[in-house]
Amino acid sequence: MKLLVGLGNPGTEYAKTRHNMGFQAVDELVRRFSFDAFKSEHKGLLSKGEINGQKCFVLKPETYMNLSGESVQSVMAFYKIHPKDVIVFHDDLDLPVGKVKVKIGGGSGGHNGIKNIDLHIGVDYMRVRIGVDKNKMIDTANYVLGKPSADEQKILDGLFEQIAQNVELLLNGDMSAFMNKIK
Repeated sequence: MKLLVGLGNPGTEYAKTRHNMGFQAVDELVRRFSFDAFKSEHKGLLSKGEINGQKCFVLKPETYMNLSGESVQSVMAFYKIHPKDVIVFHDDLDLPVGKVKVKIGGGSGGHNGIKNIDLHIGVDYMRVRIGVDKNKMIDTANYVLGKPSADEQKILDGLFEQIAQNVELLLNGDMSAFMNKIK
């Protein structure tokens, strides 16, 4: 059993913001693999399905970014999921738009959602960092809560499709092969 977590903030005002890249990534997984409709459970929206025979949950915490770990920990405890079976998708200011890096453990990079998950479950889970770049002319909070340009969103939409096409590699723990497939 795998838990795929997309980080973001609930509400229509945040729907397509840079900080909601995790929500957009897992929405594509749910769509592509015909998961069940999201249901409100464990302080989040939870969907169940299979990816190439592997049972998975997809979670979008509704606790707002800074408290994401509460929802993640609740699902993990209820379904007895170990940190090694958790994959978190989130925005990353230190990567160019549309670039992806995957890692297990390490620091939060200043990402408050990751900090809170680390606090609740430790650091031994997989993180898929989705690049949104940074703009030194705009306050960081305003930047991540802003929407990408149309050109940036087109790049990101293509990236979400690539993530979904290759997610089985992540489920099998092959981070290098996954990153090699993403262009």
